[in-house]
Amino acid sequence: METKKSKPSRKQKTLKPSAVSICSAALWIYCFCIALIITFLQPASSWAHGFAGKRFFPSTFAVEDPFVSDEFSILYGYIKEPAEEESPAVKASELGLEYSKRITPHFGLSIGEEYAHLDFAEGPSESGFNNLELGAKYQFFTSEEHEALFSFGVAAEIGDTGSSSIGAESFSVISPALFFGKGFGDLPESMKYIRPFAVTGVIGVNYPSDSKIVFINDETSEAEIEYIPKTLTWGFTIQYDLRYLQSFVKDVGLGTPFNRMSLVVEFPMETCLDYECDGDTTGYVNPGLVWNGKKIELGLAARIPVNSRTGDDVGVYALLHFFIDDIFPNSLGRPIFP
Repeated sequence: METKKSKPSRKQKTLKPSAVSICSAALWIYCFCIALIITFLQPASSWAHGFAGKRFFPSTFAVEDPFVSDEFSILYGYIKEPAEEESPAVKASELGLEYSKRITPHFGLSIGEEYAHLDFAEGPSESGFNNLELGAKYQFFTSEEHEALFSFGVAAEIGDTGSSSIGAESFSVISPALFFGKGFGDLPESMKYIRPFAVTGVIGVNYPSDSKIVFINDETSEAEIEYIPKTLTWGFTIQYDLRYLQSFVKDVGLGTPFNRMSLVVEFPMETCLDYECDGDTTGYVNPGLVWNGKKIELGLAARIPVNSRTGDDVGVYALLHFFIDDIFPNSLGRPIFP
């Protein structure tokens, strides 16, 4: 048996389904359905999403939002990923769906899934679903005066719920994280043109349920061991809100659609914490634009690798985001327990 410490390639893994993982996912889906039924039985109310005082924090592409909300997102991503060891370079197209639901005004759950198509430089292409992702988040601090908010959340990627042919892992990953958002609207009048700026960010550790996996190498038919490292997810966004500029700083004459746009630059990063990849960091710089209407948000961003370990080619993100609390204010769009 050969022992290795690098991350398994997309085409090497031979996986076995886990009944526990599948039952856990089914239980979460069942709870979500019950939550939606209860929602329709609650009296009408109005709740704001993504606000801290006058500051609206838009949803971004790869860095998770710091607030709790009722939203539905469709995110398309494309990138050419470099070859790694025995796995060839691949053009990856991904379509992700995520639904977030507030249980109380400050606590919410989320469920997400992603469909991927991988066009390998060598060999046939592969398509399939990635592992199911579940999440819970509690927004424990909001300051309207200082346009600030903080949240704590836990996400779970449920192993064996996706397709092994596209690299869905056999193990689960639990990811507790801290989220924050801060607008600069409390700056003095002498710095008024900086007030439309805001930052959001996240930091959290990803804990795999297994420390290693044994798999069969498709080319050699030999059993191999892969050690699974913990990783640190960290990232932040820098935003400049043209609507904030127009409404709360100075009317500079922006018309439609510019008066509802935000300029956004994301920095999503991941750092390996142990084994032979200890200290290695991958990530992107994602400059883009988002436009916010009353019920939807549209976004477009480039994906620029930060180093050669991440890749050499520029990709793209496209976002379509629905504000469920504005579309269905008397049913789906309000907390189950106000």
